[in-house]
Amino acid sequence: MGRIQYESGSKWEASVGYSRAIKIGNRLEVSGTTATDENGNVVGVGDPYQQTKYIIQKVARVMKDAGFPLSTVVRTRIFVTDISQWEEVGRAHGEYFSTIRPVTTMVEISRLIQDDMLVEIEFSAEWQDAGGE
Repeated sequence: MGRIQYESGSKWEASVGYSRAIKIGNRLEVSGTTATDENGNVVGVGDPYQQTKYIIQKVARVMKDAGFPLSTVVRTRIFVTDISQWEEVGRAHGEYFSTIRPVTTMVEISRLIQDDMLVEIEFSAEWQDAGGE
């Protein structure tokens, strides 16, 4: 069973030493992802709903490159800097996952790497048609 690494172009992937996602067989694990664009700018400053949507869209592109549709997500782990904004984060999450309904966890943390980052999400996916070796 081979290991395939996927990058998203984040400037931190090489310097910190991580991959956006790793596929092993029919499983895909996606690193904690924030609402930062390819230039390192935070998208949706002050808006946890927009940040959550951006994160899911960003991850969906990497998943597609790995041959996994968003419908194969089995777990999300959501880290927020202000749990009182859980409904906005949950609303955005629900727009993508209301029929998929992966298991999920949402926890408040003290902060993320940049102060404007409000949300970080990890994803796990599994798919029998993922072309595993």
